[in-house]
Formats: sequence, C-alpha cells, structure tokens
Amino acid sequence: MQKKQFILLVAFCIGFVTLSVAQPKNYNIRNGIGVIGGLTQYDIKTDNFATKSGNGFIGGMIATVDLPHKWYTVSYGLQFSQNSFEITGRPSAATVTQEQVEYELKAVQLAFLFHAKFLGDYLTIDLGPQLQYNSELELKDDSQNNYVINGFDALLAEDITPISQFNVNGVVGASAGIGNFKLRAAYSYGFTNIFNKLNDQNLNVGGNADRFEGNQSMLSFALMITF
Repeated sequence: MQKKQFILLVAFCIGFVTLSVAQPKNYNIRNGIGVIGGLTQYDIKTDNFATKSGNGFIGGMIATVDLPHKWYTVSYGLQFSQNSFEITGRPSAATVTQEQVEYELKAVQLAFLFHAKFLGDYLTIDLGPQLQYNSELELKDDSQNNYVINGFDALLAEDITPISQFNVNGVVGASAGIGNFKLRAAYSYGFTNIFNKLNDQNLNVGGNADRFEGNQSMLSFALMITF
C-alpha cells in the first residue's frame, strides 16, 4: 500500500507542478526546461543511533527563469532520489558482535531555488527551501529484520522503519558550467524531525527514555542539461 501511495504522489507532482512567470515588456526574460541526474551521499543525523552514510542517486526535471536585469535567477525543481544509509546493530540482544544494518529511502523532492550570479551565468550560488515526501525506511536485507539496534535491548531493526513521510529541507549549493551544461553540487538538510513518527509507536526502548530525533542530510553531485 505504501508503494502504491508513493507512485501516485510522483504522478500527481509531475502532472500538476507547473511554472507560470509574468514577463514585463521592458525585459527579455528567458525560461527554460532542464533535466538533472547524479549521485548522492545520504545520512540521518541523530543521537539515538550510530549511523553511517550511504550512496544513492537522483534524477528529475528543472524549470529555470533567467532574469538578465537581476543579480539572481530562480528555478523550480522536481526530483526523485533513492538513498541508503546504515545503522549499527547486532544479531540478538545477547550478541556483542556488531553489524551494519542497511536501509533504503526513496523520496520525491520539490525545490524552489534562488541562484545568485557570482560569475554571471557561469557560476551561481544556490539557496532555497525544499518540500519532500518520502517512503518509509526499507531494509535492504530482510534477514536483518530482527536485528537489535545498538544502544537498546529489544528495539528491532524493523521497528524503526515507519518514519515521518512529509519533511521540509533547506538546500544550499553551487552550479557551474557553460551554455546548456552545468555541474551542480548541493547540500540538503532536514529542518523537520524525520524520526518524529517513531515517538507515537509505543516501541520497546527499555530504560532508554530519550525522544527519537533525526535530521536528514544529503549531499548531491549532478549534471544539469537545459533546453
């Protein structure tokens, strides 16, 4: 059911996200459409678990608005990302041997960015908000479902999969290139607590009464081609 809802949301965003810009008569505002694709490094910053960043990929579309008379341009971007990261666990509560439990996370991200012209159109500094809908966490290896998360006596790897699915991020980065081709490096940080939903699950945390808190962190390197 969760996968069906995720696919429906992607289709909804693609069908209804549009760009409308009023163009004053005195200026030649140039609009464009671009595609973007690249690699990511993803992690969730938290004090509850011992995490390790993992790799992933992004792909999507961008609508750009070039404002020649301004020191900035703007863009709207809709992208899909698939990421992975690891949390330290162990096969059972009685086992001291530690192993990495790998999770995957899929997300649809809608961003509105300002691009400050540092060296004209050749180099810009990018900044703006990003809305995100993501899947719940998915264990890459189902045989690790009953692994115990380090720092807990009975909290299982599968117990922490139902994370919050709507999140708000901030994006900062830079784009550089010539003509229709640009390289973009961006860092996304989650302003919302992606583990907040876990606090309502009545999980078996033993004597660990700390509230679950986590902020996602994603670094991406991508190629953008505009038309």
